[in-house]
Amino acid sequence: MVYPEKYIKEFSKRTPLIILEPGKLFIMGRSIPENPGDFYRPLQAWITDYIKNFRGSTKITLGFEYINTASMKWIYSILRELSQDKEIARDASITWYYEQGDEDMKDLGLILKSLVVSPFSMVEVEEMDKNRYDMILAGKK
Repeated sequence: MVYPEKYIKEFSKRTPLIILEPGKLFIMGRSIPENPGDFYRPLQAWITDYIKNFRGSTKITLGFEYINTASMKWIYSILRELSQDKEIARDASITWYYEQGDEDMKDLGLILKSLVVSPFSMVEVEEMDKNRYDMILAGKK
């Protein structure tokens, strides 16, 4: 599936919830897939088509209970690709959610913030779980 179709991947014990649609990129959960390339490659393909075809604001929402190094490389690669298109980067906003007391996730957010040109906000939440994802999707943070 590629842009402009909506791309949804339900979360599992090892993979995050992913919702991609024009103007909205949402990735939250745990990211420790057995093969990150197989998992993230369709998402990367969607993003590549998205950049070629979409103009307008893009809200990027990211948050992880846990993310392994290989998955983090894919997330960074996706953000870097989005940042390389000056119009997309200018019209994008990124929100990084992390759980209260999780200094590793906070630090990862700070690292990503330093590597992208789009506005980047960090939000500390009490707990990262399905209820939190649903609240964020509903706009209730």
